[in-house]
Amino acid sequence: MKSGTDINWERIWGYVPAISFDWPIALWALLLVPLLILAYILLLRRRRAAFKYPNLALIKQAAQGPSWRRHIPPALMLLAFTCLLLAMARPTAEVSLPSRVATVMLVMDVSGSMRATDVNPSRIVAATTAAKAYVKDQPRDVRIGIVAFAATALLVQSPTTDHTALNAAIDRFELQRGTAVGSGILVALSTLFPQDNFPINQFNSQNFGGYGRWGGNDFQNRYGGGVALGDRGKAPPKKHIPVEPGSYKNAVAILLTDGQTNAGYDPVEAARIASEYGLRVYTVGFGTAKGNIVGFGGWSMRAQLDEVALKKVADMTKARYFHAKSAEDLKQVYDVLSRQLVVEVREMEITSFFAAMAALLMAIAAGLSLAWFHRVF
Repeated sequence: MKSGTDINWERIWGYVPAISFDWPIALWALLLVPLLILAYILLLRRRRAAFKYPNLALIKQAAQGPSWRRHIPPALMLLAFTCLLLAMARPTAEVSLPSRVATVMLVMDVSGSMRATDVNPSRIVAATTAAKAYVKDQPRDVRIGIVAFAATALLVQSPTTDHTALNAAIDRFELQRGTAVGSGILVALSTLFPQDNFPINQFNSQNFGGYGRWGGNDFQNRYGGGVALGDRGKAPPKKHIPVEPGSYKNAVAILLTDGQTNAGYDPVEAARIASEYGLRVYTVGFGTAKGNIVGFGGWSMRAQLDEVALKKVADMTKARYFHAKSAEDLKQVYDVLSRQLVVEVREMEITSFFAAMAALLMAIAAGLSLAWFHRVF
């Protein structure tokens, strides 16, 4: 049984960054440290032997202060020497630095199933409230864009730092039939990479059917400020050279949905395209595990998650999948994402840190030696 004073060493160790070395062979030089300690011990023994035949200078030096003081400057110098040896091995560590993410695309489901009340007061109310809170918490230099998708997907707010405009775009959400997760991903991609063409095919959903002939202009008209993105009459796209998945550092996408894809582009294929552009797509599955029966437009449906597809989208793009069962869960998910995207962990060389520590220890050792013994060693 643990006492109240037990120390959680695992938690403390978790705050210490893991250090590796680019030139580990230089660590063999650390064998000099025990040799120096041995040499210091031998030197002390010689000095003790000298006290058998004392002179006035030695007696005066011994009377200048407590005996433990004379060991502190050499110990600090030994630590400084150790830091220099470690610096020779070019240490690196994973450190938290301000993120380079400049744009966040919120890709949000506005399908009819979002009116389900298994999340209090309803999924859509909880989702919009959490989205507004997320927008509020972002630094002012982070641009946020919003994509809404039902049977089709639409850019309802171009990336901006204007939080008022973002909140107004969220307030304009109106629920529609259909769920086109893949089209939502492609619209986000088209926003971030406007020079390239993507197979969005906004108004003729063929891959999944179901609501292929519904939506289109009606969906666009309901979002008067929206921008339809598709082939747009461009020339045949030039071949994109794939990059490492998750390697694009200037933007991410956060996709929230509560249902299964039944319209638009295949979400897994859309994730493959996103991975070739290096875009990370964080996915959030919203709603309870058993779902909820929802009536919408004369239809009755059970709103259930397709977690398999959402996890695959996140894995393929080197992001993460989250499941939020309640409004509070969703808020926590956005909080986690906010911290992850504002601060990123990067590996960097910290040789200068060890060199600076060595210099500081040398200065302290010299200062103490001057203060106590009126000489530098």
